Amino acid sequence: MQAEPNKTQAGNARADAAEPAVSLIGKEYEVEIGPVAHGGHCIARTAEGQVLFVRHALPGEKVVARVTEGEEGARFLRADAVTILDPSKDRVEAPCPYAGPGRCGGCDWQHAKPGAQRRLKGEVIAEQLQRLAGLTPEEAGWDGTVMPAEGDKLPPGEVPSWRTRVQYAVDADGNAGLRRHRSHEVEPIEHCMIAAEGVSELGIEERDWSGMASIEAIAASGSQDRQVILAPKPGARLPIVELDKPVSVMRIGEKDGGTHRVHGRPFVRERADGRTYRVGSGGFWQVHPKAAETLMLAVMQGLTPRKGDTALDLYCGVGLFAGALADRVGEKGAVLGIESGKRAVEDARHNLASFDRVRIEQGKVDTVLPRTGITEADLIVLDPPRAGAGKQTVKHLAGLGARRIAYVACDPAALARDLGYFREGGYRVRTLRAFDLFPMTHHVECVAILEPAEKGR
Repeated sequence: MQAEPNKTQAGNARADAAEPAVSLIGKEYEVEIGPVAHGGHCIARTAEGQVLFVRHALPGEKVVARVTEGEEGARFLRADAVTILDPSKDRVEAPCPYAGPGRCGGCDWQHAKPGAQRRLKGEVIAEQLQRLAGLTPEEAGWDGTVMPAEGDKLPPGEVPSWRTRVQYAVDADGNAGLRRHRSHEVEPIEHCMIAAEGVSELGIEERDWSGMASIEAIAASGSQDRQVILAPKPGARLPIVELDKPVSVMRIGEKDGGTHRVHGRPFVRERADGRTYRVGSGGFWQVHPKAAETLMLAVMQGLTPRKGDTALDLYCGVGLFAGALADRVGEKGAVLGIESGKRAVEDARHNLASFDRVRIEQGKVDTVLPRTGITEADLIVLDPPRAGAGKQTVKHLAGLGARRIAYVACDPAALARDLGYFREGGYRVRTLRAFDLFPMTHHVECVAILEPAEKGR
């Protein structure tokens, strides 16, 4: 039997346990870059076998990677490729002057050709489907391609100006900029290349924003509406907002965190499927100007609604899919939308007021749906937040016997996990489509169409 340690030994053990791990930040490794991983980086290993998640690199390259986060003994380290020793044929010089190690964290793939970016995103989707859902691309009804949005297929070195909502941070000198990767530090900029023209023409970067913590600029793609949302630092007064184009101005309340009107409309107007949608401040609308229409068409083509169908639109936002469904199921059909955001629900009810057979309920899907008493539905659309719908919600949906289910996902990992849960509930993936609606970043949008598994036999 081992002797109990004496007080001196115990004290030394406590002292040893309290010693901090040795930071590896700044240490450099010469490494071969392996496959792309979910999150905008690639995987490499040090000579000692420690995993490196490396940004600003491409598969197959040899680089010098400098550690940005991590310590000895950690499961993995984060690093930036600071010197490219053997470049990939897919590498280009980043068009944006603010891209690169230690700079703006908004774009992950400025250094990759546009076609290579889409291929990398496809590899991530395929890996997540296999690892988390046990599905090959063929089993998911997917041809492996990630489709660019209309107008975004540009030659290497050109960047599409697509981002209709940009969140600017403000540095200590009042300069507007963007956050550095995984940091609160601000990278002051003169122009964001991926910002939509309607955002750029406001001239946010040219103004002094002292006293502000952040500014969100919104340029509706369905109208000429422009809006800025100001978040003042504690105790700061709002500036007089004089920009290069007419805008409405909102502010974030210091005490309640809510969004309050200063002047102008408290919403912007967007268009999709021939319908105008009011989107209140802080409400969700797809950021790419082509995204709402692209995703709506993919969902409707996959669901093939029929007159008289009953349908659910879950996490419905301001009612994009509910409106498209209502148009197609007709007066004898019915649509129920569920959304947790109070302002979004108000907007959805306003946007869909002309449909007698559309109802919008406020609350979390996993709470509200069981309370409705609904036991069956013909069609279901769900567009959950990045974390996904989760096992219990998926189990409930699988029990409603829908003919088709459309799952819209902005995160491949959450999509794959939930597809695995749907399979447990008796559903198979009929088709999957992927869209590059966030060029230059690692983000990708997917639409999966599911049906009862017995139909696929």
